[in-house]
Amino acid sequence: MSHDQKYLHSVIQMFAVQGTCQSVAPYGTGHINDTYLINIAEGGAVTPYILQRINHNIFKNPPLLMENILRVTSHVRQKLSAISGANPDRESLTVIPTKDGSPLLHDDQGNYWRMYVFISNACTYDICATARQAYETASAFGRFQSLLSDLPGGRLHDTIPWFHHTPRRFKTLEEAVAKDRHNRCREAQREIDFCLEHKELASALTDLLESGKMPERISHNDSKINNVMMDCDGGRGICVIDLDTVMSGSCLYDFGDMVRTAARTMDEDERDLDKVTLNIQLFAALARGYLENARAFLTPLEVENMVTAGKVITFTIGIRFLTDYLMGDVYFKIHRPGHNLDRARVQFKLLASIEEQEDKMREIVGKCAE
Repeated sequence: MSHDQKYLHSVIQMFAVQGTCQSVAPYGTGHINDTYLINIAEGGAVTPYILQRINHNIFKNPPLLMENILRVTSHVRQKLSAISGANPDRESLTVIPTKDGSPLLHDDQGNYWRMYVFISNACTYDICATARQAYETASAFGRFQSLLSDLPGGRLHDTIPWFHHTPRRFKTLEEAVAKDRHNRCREAQREIDFCLEHKELASALTDLLESGKMPERISHNDSKINNVMMDCDGGRGICVIDLDTVMSGSCLYDFGDMVRTAARTMDEDERDLDKVTLNIQLFAALARGYLENARAFLTPLEVENMVTAGKVITFTIGIRFLTDYLMGDVYFKIHRPGHNLDRARVQFKLLASIEEQEDKMREIVGKCAE
């Protein structure tokens, strides 16, 4: 959704920023929220901020979501402030309150808005191009998990209940297939069959969590490479962003999603499936970066299931894309007919590539964990 400039300027005026808004422009490539880069001029200086409309059709309770974000960012900033050489202003998001002190604006059109300080001289990438970028992505998320490993105050709110509960995602897929309300099953039959053949994979992580064999931890749950801000000068992964799905779960959800997004070199909606493969060099960089930062708190069972996590999360996202296609494209933003089916096909081809290289991947993890 895009919004007109007059409306956006009226929203900006409700936040506690000083100066005059010079420009407002769409920013980023996210599927869910509407994000804008704004520039505020004051005293000859221009300060950039990020303005976001939270999609309350997806995130049903924005106030609780923002409670999570404030807990997480406050704790991370506190931990960073005690680390020599760390920079909390660049290594953690800073929430800008409204003029009445709220972290969230609920406007008269029913929309929910928030604002962050924009991290300057930093950028994001949609596709991982180098082993260095893979390493920095994994380092950032491993460090993020480590900083939150002692977060006080109990469980975070579930902003999207059962978000990475793959068995439930699979059940929703089966229901969509049974109803076939948009007559799309015929076009997606090969992908449906692939899912049915891999049904046992759906419970590989949830069984370990629910049995208590693997501990519940705080995880980002959307650990794509473009959710890490990279320093433009040194290339270091400096700040984890897009915290809407930070919840209690398995830390392996994050590693699995990094495998899915940062160990491939093609677009998420690539139509030429011959180009879709897991890059083993990028995976090795991911494993090294993640374990260097997270190994101290991981259990042996968690390390043992890192490769499994890559399979499970790739499968899970593929299920979600396929389900959304069958249900009429109601969740993910699409830019062409069949877009979600193309996305699902990429995930399933990537899963097949992981399965082909699984032994080598496990060997790499073992060496990095020594």
